[in-house]
Amino acid sequence: MSVLELCDLEAAAVPVEASAADAIHLMLDRRVGAVAVLDAERRVAGIFTERDVLRKLALSSRDPHDTPVRDLMTTPVELATLATRPGEALATMIDRHFRHLPIVDPDGRLLGMLSIRNVLQWRIDDLSQELDSLEQYVANDGPGG
Repeated sequence: MSVLELCDLEAAAVPVEASAADAIHLMLDRRVGAVAVLDAERRVAGIFTERDVLRKLALSSRDPHDTPVRDLMTTPVELATLATRPGEALATMIDRHFRHLPIVDPDGRLLGMLSIRNVLQWRIDDLSQELDSLEQYVANDGPGG
């Protein structure tokens, strides 16, 4: 399974010229914890997360409407590709304390945004299916079973 199949249908993203307020509004509208920040060629230039809001904006005197998101975004960004396996993405996210991982094409253009929620749901579904199979195996184990 491709990590892109686990992503939400449309990745939340803003241009690098957007304001922090634009990014925050998009996060609220989409009910997501991060947006990709894209350059003019749709390459991932950074990521803007709830943590960036808290650490870099919340207690500052900066106005989010007048502050470019590029001034607050996290960069460089850890990226995943179509070759990244879901388990590998989960390990990266856990090891690096990330909750979001942009999926990019070979040119660094955004394809999707993987959330740890997406990966954990995939893992829960996988484990539930495995448990069902084991329960069925045990229930059928008997004379002639």
